Amino acid sequence: MGNFMTKRREPFRFMVWLGITSSIMLFTILLVTYIIRRTGPGWTDVKLPNVFLLSTMAIMLSSYTLNNANKAFRHERFNSYRMGMASTLLLGILFIVLQAWGWRQMFLAGVGLSGNPSGGFVYVISGIHLLHILVGLILLSIVLAEAMRRRPYIDSFVYSVNPPNQLKLRLISLYWHFVDILWLALFVFLLAHHGLDFRLSL
Repeated sequence: MGNFMTKRREPFRFMVWLGITSSIMLFTILLVTYIIRRTGPGWTDVKLPNVFLLSTMAIMLSSYTLNNANKAFRHERFNSYRMGMASTLLLGILFIVLQAWGWRQMFLAGVGLSGNPSGGFVYVISGIHLLHILVGLILLSIVLAEAMRRRPYIDSFVYSVNPPNQLKLRLISLYWHFVDILWLALFVFLLAHHGLDFRLSL
């Protein structure tokens, strides 16, 4: 029976890894296209708004709070688990707000989707990544809602020892850590080519 249940859960693991692999391929294509296009005519590097640095710090901190939430879950500290998941969700939302603010600063500075392709690539790369973050926020919201519905210790304990629930949390955590690391890599790539413009501030 245990092997049967394990096999039933395997498609979810496969779907997460398939999504991660597909995302890596997508962004690899985008970055290769960026590098090729950068050598063409009409390209002028635009500076990144410094609020992107703040958003990067927020998303990196969210990985820390999620890691703490997972530790609390394993050690049956369910109040800490709920706080960790809530903090992760709020930091993810903060990341989106800061990214949107960065786009606004770029737009006010005259950087649009048309014209100079440099700015267009920044919007596209960060925008597609933001869609990944939105998927992660939906998944985190589902897990947090389940945790909030099971506030009594016994309900939380029964939930925590259920193998499908354990797997669900592991896979959601894997996905979230992936999109966090993905943004860090993208930000470092863009930063190396564009630099920060501290005039585009809050």
